[in-house]
Amino acid sequence: MSDESGGVAYRIEDLAHHSGATVRTIRAYQDRGLLPRPERRGRANVYADAHLARLRQIADLLDRGYTLASIKELLEAWDAGRGLGGILGLVAEVDGPWTDEEAARITRAELDERFGGRPDDAAVADAVELGVLVPVPGEEDSFLVPSPQELSAAVELYMAGVPLSAISCHLRELRGQVEHIASRFLEFTTEHVFARYLGEHPPSDAEAAEAASLVRRLRPLAQQTVDAELARAMRLFATRHLSRHLAAEQPPKERENARTVEVSAGTMRAVERLVGLEHASAFVTAAAERELQARTLDRLAANGANRSIIDEIP
Repeated sequence: MSDESGGVAYRIEDLAHHSGATVRTIRAYQDRGLLPRPERRGRANVYADAHLARLRQIADLLDRGYTLASIKELLEAWDAGRGLGGILGLVAEVDGPWTDEEAARITRAELDERFGGRPDDAAVADAVELGVLVPVPGEEDSFLVPSPQELSAAVELYMAGVPLSAISCHLRELRGQVEHIASRFLEFTTEHVFARYLGEHPPSDAEAAEAASLVRRLRPLAQQTVDAELARAMRLFATRHLSRHLAAEQPPKERENARTVEVSAGTMRAVERLVGLEHASAFVTAAAERELQARTLDRLAANGANRSIIDEIP
């Protein structure tokens, strides 16, 4: 039905139907001050298009992760004439893609072919659970691949002989560790960069625009830092891993003659900074040999001094 101004008037049931919210939720929003009270006409409460727009706005902010308390502050700022453009622009920047990689589509037949032509329903179910594959609604045996690079990595590992179940387990473990890194990076940047925009009240449009610009600048830093540190760690541990395995394969007599010296991780890092990773092992070996030679010379000199004293005794 229409109101006197020509706009659409809704009963609460109609408003619930058009907004997707329940009648109970609409009333709860009213009680919390998130939704204006309806107009009273006789015995009926009548809602307008503004109520429908407000409900859709609340739903959008909830989807973006805002709490009802935060939404109330934002809406009060909006009602006071401060506007939501800057805030929503900042939210859109944070919600945007954090990678240049574009999603792709793949059929089940193409998927099976990439993994050696052997269908594996359990592996597909694991991939869907992990979000590596996303079923396309209404299209049976068709999937969206959010990260083609991640799927390609799984293909390469499988072709190298890694079972699909092991790949899934590894991804679960890796994901937990990466999520911890992401959380720490956000805590770090929030404390040192974004804290001034996150006070008791919503930022102004200018402040929100400045924060959005900072998000764009800092967005690639997390991946760049992780890439650099991962490369350093892989080089370090791959070298040690290979050395241990090569030492294990030496003939028994050579292993008997070999000696292992335990060096703390902190000492090794200091040595690597001093002489470089490729020379670290040789430096430790040379230092150990030098110390041994020095102690041998000290012992010989001490023995010689003792003999001289004995010879001088009448």
